[in-house]
Amino acid sequence: MALIITDECINCDVCEPECPNEAIHLGLEIYEIDPTRCTECVGHFDEPQCVQVCPVACIPLDPRHVESRETLWQKYQRLQGPVPADSPTR
Repeated sequence: MALIITDECINCDVCEPECPNEAIHLGLEIYEIDPTRCTECVGHFDEPQCVQVCPVACIPLDPRHVESRETLWQKYQRLQGPVPADSPTR
């Protein structure tokens, strides 16, 4: 699944620079996550970095964008380009 930022967001600005896929941007009122770019940090980190740094815990899974780990991995590859088979991130 992609993640979503809820209206509990306090616009603290800590999540946006942590996203390796540049999926987070400031919306009209709060930060938003582009589900076409969010991989829950699959391919980069073991845990979603935005969730790790959020001081108000307002970044849950988005039930509108259900994706398996394999689907997230494929999205990561599409966004980042093919990863060699012997890469340590595989």
